[in-house]
Amino acid sequence: MVIRRVLAPRIDFGALRRELGLPDGFPAAAQREADEAAAAPPPAVADRTDVPFVTVDPATSRDLDQAMHLGRRPGGGYRVRYAIADVATHVRPGGPLEEETWRRGQTVYLPDGNVPLHPPTLSEGAASLLPDVDRAAVLWTIDLDADGATVAVGLERALVRSRAKLDYPGVQVAADAGRLPEPIALLPEIGALLTARGLRRGAVNLPLPEQDVEPDGDGWRLVLRGPGPMEDHNAQISLLTGMAAADIMLAGRIGLLRTMPAPKPEAVDRLRAAAAPLGVHWPDGVRVGEVLAGLDASQPRAAAFVDQAAELMRGAAYTAFDGELPEQPQHGGVAAAYAHVTAPLRRLADRYATEVCLALHEGRPVPEWARTALPRLPEVMASTDRTAGTATRGAIELAEAVLLEHRVGETFSAAVLDTDAPLNGQSKPGRVPGGTVALDDPPVRARCTGELPLGERVTVRLVTADPVDRKVLFARA
Repeated sequence: MVIRRVLAPRIDFGALRRELGLPDGFPAAAQREADEAAAAPPPAVADRTDVPFVTVDPATSRDLDQAMHLGRRPGGGYRVRYAIADVATHVRPGGPLEEETWRRGQTVYLPDGNVPLHPPTLSEGAASLLPDVDRAAVLWTIDLDADGATVAVGLERALVRSRAKLDYPGVQVAADAGRLPEPIALLPEIGALLTARGLRRGAVNLPLPEQDVEPDGDGWRLVLRGPGPMEDHNAQISLLTGMAAADIMLAGRIGLLRTMPAPKPEAVDRLRAAAAPLGVHWPDGVRVGEVLAGLDASQPRAAAFVDQAAELMRGAAYTAFDGELPEQPQHGGVAAAYAHVTAPLRRLADRYATEVCLALHEGRPVPEWARTALPRLPEVMASTDRTAGTATRGAIELAEAVLLEHRVGETFSAAVLDTDAPLNGQSKPGRVPGGTVALDDPPVRARCTGELPLGERVTVRLVTADPVDRKVLFARA
């Protein structure tokens, strides 16, 4: 895990909130419904509170969607129990709270506070899988063989109780010391098996460090953080569940998939052509995902290759179907059919896809409120995905500009991640030649003009750092 922090001064994210039209608070009727649901007794469902679940999330999170317990099966293999917050038990179909969640679509995360999909009385309270309290959940029980292949899937509404709220740094330290708590002691073993199976299928994961802005006293930290092994293993459990959900919906011929075309052969060929100049070894017969998995993205040339590989991951969408199966049901990054069902506190679509899976698994009709929602969800999710993405990028760009506004004219060492035309040297028509560079200190990623050698280190000069326009621009020195 790579973590770099640079302190930034106080920043006002209010203009970004207003620009995106993000709501401030919930309508009275929606809030009242949430409060009433939070005060209601738990539903009469299967009692699974004897299973010692734990959650693994960022340290400051309180909207806890998932809790897990991992064990071995008698005779070999594994049993994955994955409890997902049962949001549908708290949101009445056709009510003011459901209407407001459709307007929001998903939780938008900003450094100075989230804009939640559900009121905090639910998302950080009665519906969240917080420790030491009974919570309504949709419990997935997935049995795997010794090689990590799924052999059975169970699904039920249940009452669960998490025993502990764990965070990624703490879990990674415990894993490195061989002291993981019993409910997730098998996570490295199962995660590695699932990762290997994915690579053999042709799954593609981009191991790029992520930028983030975190509070630090009266100011903010600009953070560059690479995913740790335990985060990757944890993600594999979510992917496993999403693939099981997709299989259920495809077998039942109704549902909502997360789809993406497989990488086009010509795009893979272009990436292969970029490998040798960047010093990336790509043996014949090795899939692109396997090449990426072996790279250290903290190194400039590897980071440039990973950035080029992002071109393969285009066209992600939600695909609804009812009766007739989708022409293209696969997700190219997962290399399998896949659905979003594991984050209903934060994503609207998960609530409805989960309800479809429950009905199909139990052999009963899909509730009309869920069925009629399916064809409308792709547009809503696409729109709110754009809003959430703009908010994330805007917050980082603002922090970068504020951090650098008094350093215009200074020079920095940077790695060239991307250029306008990395293979043939030709610039895009009407655009000044340049590309994207990444600074180590501070951890800034921005456009740079000039002739840039892909994957190499160069010296760049800061030309613009404008917090009003949230713009940072370098030029090759």
